[in-house]
Amino acid sequence: MIAKTLISIHIVDDDEAVRDSLKWLLEGHGMRVFTYHDGDSYLAAFISTKPDINACLLLDVRMPGMSGVQLHDQLLQRGHTTPVIFLTGHGDVAMAVEAVKRGAFHFVEKPFAEDYLVSLIERAIDEGSKRQSETAGDDAIQKRLAGLTPREREVLDMIVEGKPNKTIAATLAISGKTVEGHRAHIMEKLSARNAAELVHLVLRARR
Repeated sequence: MIAKTLISIHIVDDDEAVRDSLKWLLEGHGMRVFTYHDGDSYLAAFISTKPDINACLLLDVRMPGMSGVQLHDQLLQRGHTTPVIFLTGHGDVAMAVEAVKRGAFHFVEKPFAEDYLVSLIERAIDEGSKRQSETAGDDAIQKRLAGLTPREREVLDMIVEGKPNKTIAATLAISGKTVEGHRAHIMEKLSARNAAELVHLVLRARR
């Protein structure tokens, strides 16, 4: 669990009373809180600053001008990775459910229990942190794959298909010893300890 003092909460809601109430609640739990009265003000902050790693966005579904759902769609287009929790009234639950299907973490219906909201935020940030770590790992794998030669890529593809060295050698018209050499270089470049790990890395990169 991430320490609450390291958590940043961004609240986008046109209702000042709601913003103030949430700010008071979450700061009381040791979190840093930033508030925005509409989607445009949040977008301006998102563009001009580097997003916090341990952050969560509380987003009202229905606001004048740009709705919360429209803001969420814009953030997705811009590669936004901060987990989003929608705040919704009873009549907006269907829209919140659709937003969750498009990548939002969850939604909470007003009025909500304070302890439940805090627990939901903590879960969202934990999940977001794991997702960011996985993304960073995937980027590292892609960089290693880019370092392979064209021939090594050919050999790697056949290893992933489960073909033995003898078949690879015959298909590429090279010696078995050469295949072994390529295999060793591939394992070294991808930091794989065995064939199973090698295949796992490649399949993960191709997701």
